[in-house]
Amino acid sequence: MLAINPNAAGVLDVLADCKLLTGSIEEVIPLEKQAIRLSPRDPRIGWLHLRIGQVHQLQSRIDEAIQWLERARGAVPELPFVHLLLASAHGLKGDTERAAAELAEARRLHGGDRYSSIANVKAFRGGYWGAPKIRDLFDATYIAGLRKAGMPEE
Repeated sequence: MLAINPNAAGVLDVLADCKLLTGSIEEVIPLEKQAIRLSPRDPRIGWLHLRIGQVHQLQSRIDEAIQWLERARGAVPELPFVHLLLASAHGLKGDTERAAAELAEARRLHGGDRYSSIANVKAFRGGYWGAPKIRDLFDATYIAGLRKAGMPEE
């Protein structure tokens, strides 16, 4: 599809997601930024910001992750996952008060028990997080941050 239309922002976003899941995370941010440049008013802009923040977090660039995740939250405040990522990022940064507030908001928005424990988050995740390299990075950043945010193991 990109061969036909190299300006297809939606296709760039899907390609970035594939790169994330297959472990080529160094390619994700440039693809998402290109999609944002091509379609700055895209209705899914919050998702593009979220993925950039997510990759910064996986790469342990927490300040950058928080900046992008806050942009995502501004665009899609009703999305529980953006609050969960922010909870994790603030937990990693040591800001447990903000982490706890974001975790509470993620739980409120979701309404189920998916975000009640590390075990539930991991059970939901299943194989979705992609390649083993990415799963390891998620455990080292995302899950570690959720623990610091106060999420119990069980």
